[in-house]
Amino acid sequence: MHPFAYHSATTVPEAVRAAVRGARYIAGGTTLVDLMRETVERPDEVVDITALPLKEIRPAKDGALHIGALVTMAEAATHPAVRGRYPVVSQALEASASAQLRNMATIGGNLLQRTRCFYFRDVSAACNKRQPGSGCAALGGYNRMHAILGVSDSCVATHPSDVAVAFVALGAVVQLRGRDGERRLPLAELLLKPGSTPHREHALKEGELITGIEIPAHTRSLASGYLKVRDRQSYEFALTSAAVALHLTGGRITTARVAAGGVGTVPWRLEAVEEALVGQRPRPGLWSEAARHATRGARPLQHNRFKLPLLTRTVERQLTEIGGTL
Repeated sequence: MHPFAYHSATTVPEAVRAAVRGARYIAGGTTLVDLMRETVERPDEVVDITALPLKEIRPAKDGALHIGALVTMAEAATHPAVRGRYPVVSQALEASASAQLRNMATIGGNLLQRTRCFYFRDVSAACNKRQPGSGCAALGGYNRMHAILGVSDSCVATHPSDVAVAFVALGAVVQLRGRDGERRLPLAELLLKPGSTPHREHALKEGELITGIEIPAHTRSLASGYLKVRDRQSYEFALTSAAVALHLTGGRITTARVAAGGVGTVPWRLEAVEEALVGQRPRPGLWSEAARHATRGARPLQHNRFKLPLLTRTVERQLTEIGGTL
């Protein structure tokens, strides 16, 4: 680990000023500290933001729900408003990491965690995300865990967050604070597909801090849930996952939001699946018909072609599960 300066911020403006001059934010630290130990990240300064007043879960405007960026994963998963109104979020959080990590890691940090691609974390390997222009070792290497959606010739690493997939399915918005003041950004626009610039992972401006996440109001009859498929049941990243949110009015599906994880370079909205559902009446065969659209645009690699049928089956199973509650 390289030497670094450390200090704690007590106000949001103080933290932003430190980040503008080059400091890295640290809260739960469950990702950044690992990367610093592996010398993937080498900040000269870190600013501890755990004392900032960003730990509330409360109602927001127009029936939305605000979750502070420093709320821990465990706190968010067990909060009655989250568990009762948005079970897809609670289930995604409880399927993540280990109990110990969920007690430390924050919601804001979880959204911005960096990929678990082992070539990214091996400083001797070629990685355009870590060192632009060096190449992507995963393209010709062992790529079983890598993405099939949103990939480019520069990067095929998956985004590791489970709860980000649930938030994308719910249309969540991130609240940001920077030197130019406050702004809001849909979570789906915060995380960037790699394209030719995989080192640009998010749309944050210099020094900008996530202060909260807002889940827009949905009817209380919205049915939602999260399914994660992995090699083992505990402390493992997704091979595929599906976050589903459905609402029925007058016997027809009026709202269908479906997103996938473990297969995309960012949490991946399955718009073709949604289009196949909206306006339909639940019936035998509908869920499998819609799920067949899940892999549209996929570009599998040598070792992860199995994710094509696995994603289809994952989406079908979760649509069937949630559709059966309508």
